[in-house]
Amino acid sequence: MIRLRGGNLVLAGGVVRGGVLAIADGRLVAVGADAGPGSSGVPANVDCTGCWIVPGFLDTHIHGAHGIDVLDGGDAVARLAALLPRYGVTGFLPTTVACPPEALASFLTAVDACRAAPAAASARVLGAHLESNFINPDYQGAQPARCMRLPPQPGESPRTDGAFTGGAILATIDAHRAAVRIVTLAPELPGGLDLVRRLAAAGHRVSLGHSAATYEQGVAAMAAGARHATHLFNRMPPLSQRAPGLVGALLDAGPEVTCEVIGDGHHVHAAMVRLAVQARGSAGIVAITDATAGAGLPPGATARLGEHTIHVRAGWVELADGTLAGSVATMDGVFRWLARDVGLGVVAAAQLTATTPADALGRPDLGRLAVGGVADFVVLDDALRVRQTWVAGVPVWNPGTSLAVSPTGGQQ
Repeated sequence: MIRLRGGNLVLAGGVVRGGVLAIADGRLVAVGADAGPGSSGVPANVDCTGCWIVPGFLDTHIHGAHGIDVLDGGDAVARLAALLPRYGVTGFLPTTVACPPEALASFLTAVDACRAAPAAASARVLGAHLESNFINPDYQGAQPARCMRLPPQPGESPRTDGAFTGGAILATIDAHRAAVRIVTLAPELPGGLDLVRRLAAAGHRVSLGHSAATYEQGVAAMAAGARHATHLFNRMPPLSQRAPGLVGALLDAGPEVTCEVIGDGHHVHAAMVRLAVQARGSAGIVAITDATAGAGLPPGATARLGEHTIHVRAGWVELADGTLAGSVATMDGVFRWLARDVGLGVVAAAQLTATTPADALGRPDLGRLAVGGVADFVVLDDALRVRQTWVAGVPVWNPGTSLAVSPTGGQQ
């Protein structure tokens, strides 16, 4: 057993100052006020005085970082998993842009491998998010136009005149069903609602995004089984008093629907985030990075997003023509922005970065500091910067200047 003492525990109901976490066999066995050192046989301790302890961050929409794009092939997903704990991420969904079925199959095979044999000192690969081929070309953003397809039609073959069809993409998804957690699509496309029903019935979380859907089409998609929104406000028509559109449908949705918000301070104004949280509640908003391979690279650098070259700017990335192409955000930065700049405070920020995404993925054992839950958490300093990241009760990010586990208690 290991005990972390003295830290400010960020729980769903508030903050316990100077609290204690006890860990055994990768689970939290005690969470709350410190009852004292106990018997002389006290297990190893970590002194967290002056620090914040929050649930491990879960990023459900990330394309890459530090020059790694998840569609690079090979061990790209595994390398990203090893990188992310330094930013407090304990679990994530590697996210694709639209791509050919061969590239998609290679990516999903890598996701399957990471899930089957998780690497030590890495964030959990919780499945894949496909920002898929089935999006509206008018709202494509940085998505490659040549890879966009209509939802498969009855009797459609996987290939026509040598080019792949929507059926080939769906067949690839079906072949890796367990690996695919979220699929983004535009429900207004011909056959879109049928695709929502089919994917939802197969156990995928259908997300509405890159879409020109009207309010009515958005409501119909949620009635068909859609339960998520891909980067609310971005790549969808703006909210209007006479035409609320997809944004209005999502803000007006039931509690079963969650909405992603990019938390980099560039894609969405802080006031709009506050309004979204007021409309949906903290349990209805999932904070994401939408980070690309440009995250962690200096301004002026270039990287890849699928088949596109992206250019890193001071706080964002773009295509050569100036099209915004994801972010350079990290989840610890998102947490700080939500807690301080948006003004949500640490409790609501933890809900958006950990608890709500865990619940959206059907993982109540993650995303919260609670007895019986998995011991995935982050120790932050007073400036809310990462000092340690723990996965399954093991410190997987623990730089030399940070806290260290001591067999006799205290800090090394």
